[in-house]
Amino acid sequence: MRIKRERPQVAVVVLGPVPSPRGIAAAFAAGASGYVRHDERIEGVERALVKARAGEAAVAPQLLQGAFAELLHPSAQPDDEAQRLLRLLTHREVEVLVRVAEGEDTRLIAAGMGIAPSTARTHVQRVLMKLGVGSRLEAAALAARTGLLDRAVPGQRKPY
Repeated sequence: MRIKRERPQVAVVVLGPVPSPRGIAAAFAAGASGYVRHDERIEGVERALVKARAGEAAVAPQLLQGAFAELLHPSAQPDDEAQRLLRLLTHREVEVLVRVAEGEDTRLIAAGMGIAPSTARTHVQRVLMKLGVGSRLEAAALAARTGLLDRAVPGQRKPY
């Protein structure tokens, strides 16, 4: 997570959808200090922020219980949403998604890929549309939650 690399003193709490164990693990692996469901009451979000600032892991006990239950009793057919999503994206769009997840703005994406800012903006818009999300933050959260970022190799087409 770019924030943790550039500002290690900052505590990041992910506000996301109903998480899978992989999603919670991905958030922490990316440098998050906590994970809170997007429909959590404001008091729960505030508690998570206080814990994260104090250096504690901030995950609601019911999320951990659900994650452990799923790990102990996995479903018979694993959900491979990452594979399905990767098939929707071109290799350039995967590269853009990785850069979005790293926190790059349009200008940095364009410079890093050697393309015009308007082209980068178009790629970002297409990624958001194909993933069915409304913002860069939602795209990054979806990519982390599904494990898509772990499978993405920018500039190289993989046999998803």
